[in-house]
Amino acid sequence: MNEFVSYQPKENYAIITINNGKANAISHEVIEGLNTSLDKAEQEDKIVILTGTQGIFSGGFDLKVMTKSPESALELVTKGSQLSLKMLSFPKPIIVACNGHAIAKGAFLLLSADYRIGVKGDFKIGLNEVMIGMTMHNAGIAIAKSRLSEVYVNRAVNNAEIFNPKDAVKAGFLDVIVPEEALLPTAIKVANMFSKLNRKAHAATKLKVRKPHLKALAKAIELDLKISIAIDG
Repeated sequence: MNEFVSYQPKENYAIITINNGKANAISHEVIEGLNTSLDKAEQEDKIVILTGTQGIFSGGFDLKVMTKSPESALELVTKGSQLSLKMLSFPKPIIVACNGHAIAKGAFLLLSADYRIGVKGDFKIGLNEVMIGMTMHNAGIAIAKSRLSEVYVNRAVNNAEIFNPKDAVKAGFLDVIVPEEALLPTAIKVANMFSKLNRKAHAATKLKVRKPHLKALAKAIELDLKISIAIDG
């Protein structure tokens, strides 16, 4: 879709890959590429497999943008929150093949998908906002509350606890972990399983199950537009 996000259509699914440097940072360009790719997958009636590069799914928002100014940070965070809202209400199943580390917005993308596959290894998954001096935004809290248990909301959001892949399954960031070489084959297997779902019933049921959470997230995004977001560091 652009130089940072690629789109590979297959028979039943499409592979969307984020490729933006060492940290696989979520920038304006990455968000634009993801939105365009999701739109294309919807038009082509494809199940989505979202993945990153070897060893890292994403290290979070582009820090150059986040530290430029509070206005710059708010703009990027808002676009990221709107992307999560789009993913959580997306009519097709979204599978994340998490290649390794998933920090901050990378972890929020895990929480925005339908099925999350991680890899075994010494990888870090979690929300480090409080650790780096950023008061968690309302949308981030809403996303975490919708997918994590109350115990893990406190540990992940308030305490900025970072989890290994095994504990990330317990927390709710991942559904399953596999050896690295099995990551994409497992994602494809799940996509083929999801292809047997009735697409209309899946989309309608997802919206019904997530209705209160989607409403809360939309309201949180509006609230965030009235606040200042900055990394105090």
